[in-house]
Amino acid sequence: MTKSQPCQKNNCCIIQVRVLPNARHEGWAGMWNETHIKIALRAPAVDGKANDALIDFLSKEIDLPKRNFTITSGHTNRCKTIQIQGITSFNPPKAD
Repeated sequence: MTKSQPCQKNNCCIIQVRVLPNARHEGWAGMWNETHIKIALRAPAVDGKANDALIDFLSKEIDLPKRNFTITSGHTNRCKTIQIQGITSFNPPKAD
């Protein structure tokens, strides 16, 4: 499993995710290339709906407010870099 990267600023970490939009079930879907956490989402990759669903999913799973999550790169790509404020490390759970 990949580990999160510490952020230059205090109290945050950075994770790499690969979004699987239009999935039947939402949840953790394992790893991709040993570098990205795969996350399956029901939302389509249209008009930012998958990005919104990703932030909603991470917020519920990690139990932090949505404002703590920022997509720093990959807004229109399946591979995204997410900065999470309020935690210094993150190890993803096993796939659902």
